[in-house]
Amino acid sequence: MDACKETNHFKFLYELDMPLRHRIEMIAEDVYGADGVEYSPEALAKAKRMEEDPETSKLGTCMVKTHLSLSDSPNLKGVPKGWKLHVRDILTYKGAGFVVPVAGAIKLMPGTASDPAYRRVDVDVETGKVKGLF
Repeated sequence: MDACKETNHFKFLYELDMPLRHRIEMIAEDVYGADGVEYSPEALAKAKRMEEDPETSKLGTCMVKTHLSLSDSPNLKGVPKGWKLHVRDILTYKGAGFVVPVAGAIKLMPGTASDPAYRRVDVDVETGKVKGLF
């Protein structure tokens, strides 16, 4: 509780009135170290529509990309140089208050590791019992 009372210099990376594409570029360059952003035609069209919508344009931005790299490619390890963030889609979660740019070929299933536990779940055809759950 004492730490919460201390003076701090916290500030958001971007202002909510900043256009969506500028926010995405700022996150890509300042946080991930990208040399810029490339959009699929679908993502670019969505970004333009969202920037024109007064309600959607004020939502926060939450990037979705692989956790295995600073880039959008799980194969680029360490601190990659000379790459651009590829935004393939942009989702809207109005209830949560976020616009979600989706970068790279990531599956949108929360909490899945590279070897998820569901791969070990099966039914024993002789006994009818489920195995691998616990």
